[in-house]
Amino acid sequence: MQKKIVSTLLFLSFLSATSQEVETDKSEDLDEIVIDTSVNKINIRKPEMSVNKLTAEEIKKMPVVLGETDVLKSILLLPGVVNSGEGTSGFNVRGGGSDQNLLLLDNTNIYGSSHLYGFFSVFNNDAVSSLKLYKGGIPARYGGRASSVLEINQRSGDFQHFKTTGGIGLLSSRLLVEGPLVKDKLSFLLAGRASYAHLFLKMTDIKSAAYFYDLNTKWSYRLNENNHIYFTGYFGRDIFKFNDAFNNQFGNTVANLTWNSNLSDKIRSEASLRYSDYYYGLTLNFVGFNWDSGIKNFDFNYKINQHISDVFSLKYGISSLYYDFNPGEITPNKADSQVNPYIIPHKYAWENAAFIEAEHEINDFLSVNYGVRYSMFHRLGEESINEYQNNQAVVYNKETDTYEKGTPISTTYYGKNKTISKFGNLEPRLAVSVKLTDDRSVKMSYNRMAQYVHLISNTTSATPLDIWEPSGPYVKPQIVDQYAVGYFENFNDNKYSLEIESYFKLGQNRLDYIDGADLIGNRAIEQVLLNGKTEAYGLEFLFRKNTGKITGWVAYTIARSQQQTKGRTTDESGINNGEWYRTPHDRLHDLSIVANYDFSKKWSFNASFILQSGRPVTYPDGKYEFLGWQVPNYNNRNNYSMPAFHHLDVSATYTPTKNEHKKWKSEWVFGIYNVYNRKNAASISFRTKENSNMTETSKLSIFGIVPSVTYNFKF
Repeated sequence: MQKKIVSTLLFLSFLSATSQEVETDKSEDLDEIVIDTSVNKINIRKPEMSVNKLTAEEIKKMPVVLGETDVLKSILLLPGVVNSGEGTSGFNVRGGGSDQNLLLLDNTNIYGSSHLYGFFSVFNNDAVSSLKLYKGGIPARYGGRASSVLEINQRSGDFQHFKTTGGIGLLSSRLLVEGPLVKDKLSFLLAGRASYAHLFLKMTDIKSAAYFYDLNTKWSYRLNENNHIYFTGYFGRDIFKFNDAFNNQFGNTVANLTWNSNLSDKIRSEASLRYSDYYYGLTLNFVGFNWDSGIKNFDFNYKINQHISDVFSLKYGISSLYYDFNPGEITPNKADSQVNPYIIPHKYAWENAAFIEAEHEINDFLSVNYGVRYSMFHRLGEESINEYQNNQAVVYNKETDTYEKGTPISTTYYGKNKTISKFGNLEPRLAVSVKLTDDRSVKMSYNRMAQYVHLISNTTSATPLDIWEPSGPYVKPQIVDQYAVGYFENFNDNKYSLEIESYFKLGQNRLDYIDGADLIGNRAIEQVLLNGKTEAYGLEFLFRKNTGKITGWVAYTIARSQQQTKGRTTDESGINNGEWYRTPHDRLHDLSIVANYDFSKKWSFNASFILQSGRPVTYPDGKYEFLGWQVPNYNNRNNYSMPAFHHLDVSATYTPTKNEHKKWKSEWVFGIYNVYNRKNAASISFRTKENSNMTETSKLSIFGIVPSVTYNFKF
């Protein structure tokens, strides 16, 4: 069955999809607009660093896999950001894990960020208003993750005119409708996407289905000039079927009700109620069971933006987030099923925070953003907690030099909403800008981030089956301290810009797993987890050409990311003998080149090139024979690297001559992903040849060369 599923995905990889367009809109949030059509020059004065922005036009033109313009894949072309694997929408920032990125859609948490197991992201670019990626120097108003913040906002519908935007591709299509229900008072936006690859599969002997759909909406109501109310929503599902034996469905449901109010000329407030639900369901009829898991959030947030003077402003607020974790539930789905019901009890938690931050222009050359966040996390019942001898859920076997599951000696029951564990952390933030000249500055930042939820995964990139685990008696919160310093310059009348940044990150309580850990369906997950520490450091370069017929940038990062999991006592060896080992997201070199050429009013051409060092992997360094079996021998963890990852993508956009008297506007986008057909390795496996003791390797590649064509329209 696994081969059939892989065949299905490989078939999908050779179909093309739509290329979408991101439009600009006035932001209703407290923060500034970050995607627009302005020149992408650096704000020398502002104490903001380790932040990347892309204009709408840049995102739209980037050639990507299957022809789908994708925000998450676009940021992979920026320094300090690498992919979790080809064909995935997961990403790693400055050596952090994919679970350490806070993904916000209209300020609401998103846990499953991909469609089709990572081929597309859940973000419909037609509905996107703004994007901002914080890699460091993260303001105090953000929390809950230890590595980065990706803030994506949906735009409001037009208050004056009805408009329609869409696109048709070979794999998927999309349609967006917006307009006023009451002019200048009430507007709406509805956007939908759907793939139809399963229709092509019906023409083959592959009796499977693989498709997704999603819906975005935003309703904007202007009570008066000082009070605006917004309701935004998202719903998406992926569906995979293999005959009658296999059915897999997963996706997100997101809702946000926000009230923005101008309390005075200098004080603005924002109050929000938010809901996020990530669901994963799996049916295996040939075994006879259903599997359900997921995570839900209920969130209240209130913040105030107060303009004290022309050189001093404050932001402060509170947030409260309630978690409902469903680690997994198995139920038989037919009378003759041999599977017994198996339920891992739900886990509950409550995370609260208060923050205050100030932006202060101290004098003509010194600007500072400083603040502090205090976060509190309560692990709540209703749940029974195992107790272990010496409070150790994992025990060390000195004779075999291995870690094993501990045996509970008793359990303690905590009733509904009773506190099992509680944590509190002070998270200071500081960013400083020293202006050298009108075009040059040096910036420095420090931030501490606390993360109370952990992704339990046995892969290097996020998958739909991954389980989120709250901090508790045996799982401590992750704490990361990041220091950064950089040099920034605009030159030649802002036609060019240069950013050079270095960073150093120290992390505590990063989870790792004992050898042979069973992660999925484990009622006592603490028995296979160990806490370690991490460090990551690097140097980033970003050179941009902002204006002219040819625009683009060159980004280069040299970096290291490593982890150490020592033994808890001097008698224990720890993981990798207690020595440092590379994390799965370590990349020594990362080079990206992006070029856009406006040839004429009708034609524009775009290209991007990526070159990355291979991902760390653990390979056997030998083998031995035991009772007639060939047994591989493994030495240090992540002791080898995959082959280097690189590909060149190109696209061309043709815009027909416009008739000024017609509202219909259109364009054709032609693209080629991986022009020279590089077979990048997604995985490498080892096997013994038949009738021989020789070992051979086999490489799995997801994509070769992939052409695409898309027709976009607007009226």
